[in-house]
Amino acid sequence: MASIFTRIVNGEIPSYKVAEDDRFYAFLDINPVQPGHTLVIPKQEVDYIFDLDNDTYAGLTLFAKKVAEAIKAAVTCRKVGMAVIGLEVPHAHIHLVPMQAEKDMDFARHAELPASEMTAIAEAIAGQFAKL
Repeated sequence: MASIFTRIVNGEIPSYKVAEDDRFYAFLDINPVQPGHTLVIPKQEVDYIFDLDNDTYAGLTLFAKKVAEAIKAAVTCRKVGMAVIGLEVPHAHIHLVPMQAEKDMDFARHAELPASEMTAIAEAIAGQFAKL
């Protein structure tokens, strides 16, 4: 059975997409720890990030770097934090979180944002990504 992330990539489930190429996809986390919290995934479904082949792993990291640059340009923050912690979805993914302080990477809490704000943030990040 396809993971929820594969279903997002396939267009079966909507997402707030911020970036995409032929191998990778980035979209806003629907339970963000901070506004602009983005997930970056390979389109190929592999459960554990360290099971990715070297080329895909390196490509995912470079794609995430570009997405992080777009987030930093679109969302007010000092830095963009990166974490690989997901156990809940069996699909490798990187969390990118805009940060003002280290406490902003607290995954025990989540922000609730209206759809209009999520859309605006996604469009701002996508616009910056397109410029890179």
